[in-house]
Amino acid sequence: MIKFPGWRAQNNEGPPDLDEVMRDLSRKINALFGKGGGNQSNPKPGRPQSANVNFPLLPIVGLVGLIWLGTGFYIVDQGSLGVVQRFGKVADETTEPGPRWHLPYPIESVQVVNMEQVRRLEVGYRSNAEGSGGKTRLPKESLMLTEDENIIDLQFAVQYNLNNAKDYLFNNRSTDDAVMSAAETAIREVVGKNKLDDLLQKGLADTSERMQTILDSYKTGVKIISVSLQSAQPPEQVQEAFEDVNRANQDNQRQINEGQAYANDVIPKARGTASRLLAEAAGYKLKVESEARGNASRFDQILAQYNNAPEVTRQRLYLDAQEQIMSSVSKVIVDQKSGNSLLYLPLDKLINASGTETVQQSQSMQSLNPQPAAAAPVNQPATTDRTRDAFRSRDRESR
Repeated sequence: MIKFPGWRAQNNEGPPDLDEVMRDLSRKINALFGKGGGNQSNPKPGRPQSANVNFPLLPIVGLVGLIWLGTGFYIVDQGSLGVVQRFGKVADETTEPGPRWHLPYPIESVQVVNMEQVRRLEVGYRSNAEGSGGKTRLPKESLMLTEDENIIDLQFAVQYNLNNAKDYLFNNRSTDDAVMSAAETAIREVVGKNKLDDLLQKGLADTSERMQTILDSYKTGVKIISVSLQSAQPPEQVQEAFEDVNRANQDNQRQINEGQAYANDVIPKARGTASRLLAEAAGYKLKVESEARGNASRFDQILAQYNNAPEVTRQRLYLDAQEQIMSSVSKVIVDQKSGNSLLYLPLDKLINASGTETVQQSQSMQSLNPQPAAAAPVNQPATTDRTRDAFRSRDRESR
């Protein structure tokens, strides 16, 4: 059993005398700093022995305690959270931004985590140092197998931040490795369900939700912000062949577009022509039917009049027919039996003269508006013959 100086035995048991312990501790501190007391057996020659000096121990202990308590102050920045550990165990509460205090180490400790910092992870490539530009390809990460058993080279970047500080600190060892594993898993799953041509033409579908589901199942405390595709292309060894195929597909699509444009131009015109012909046919049909109905109605009316007065109706029809026929004939008929004093008038010449004027007027109008027009024929010899025949018949009657 170790006994402290100043131990007082009370029936061989009992606590030590604190005053004696403090005095003994003071003497040892003085001896440590070269200010020994009367217990020094071999003082150095030529150096006077100093008197016992007692340090104020309680103020020193108090100062040390204040400094120890002061180590518990800390500041949580905006967008960050403080996670408190008490004797190594995570406390239930987290500290918000601002000046905070916790029980000093080793009772409590705090880890401040930036929750709003956007972290970036590159998959399939690594960017070179700032200023140098370019990037380094990593085929082990970028080469993936498609549904049609082709290989595609995908390079993408993932941006994420934190949504749970406790899970981030204590539920995973390496956040970047966890995010990369989830990203590769989600991307390879999507690529394995699509064909190469679809991936090259349409790109990659959004896989952030799939990644978030995987990370949440492992309680990593990570929140996926975005997944940006950097490049999607065939492997370098067969890239020229794929470019030839793409050019052929583009030519095919161009010809299809040209054919579609021609069809869009011709089909509406044909439909318009067909519609016009249908409208004209419908109009002609309506005209013929209307004329037929009108003629039938006229015939019914004439038949009714004929049944009432056959002679009158027959005579009227005859006169109408003669009027219609004679209206286009240039002959002049003179009745000489009604009187002998009838003077002959050259009616045919007057008619021809009026017809000639009409022809001249039509020709002048045709010169103003050149359109084909039929000129009225002038039959001069026939007119002369009719005049001579009229004179002969007059002479015979006078005899």
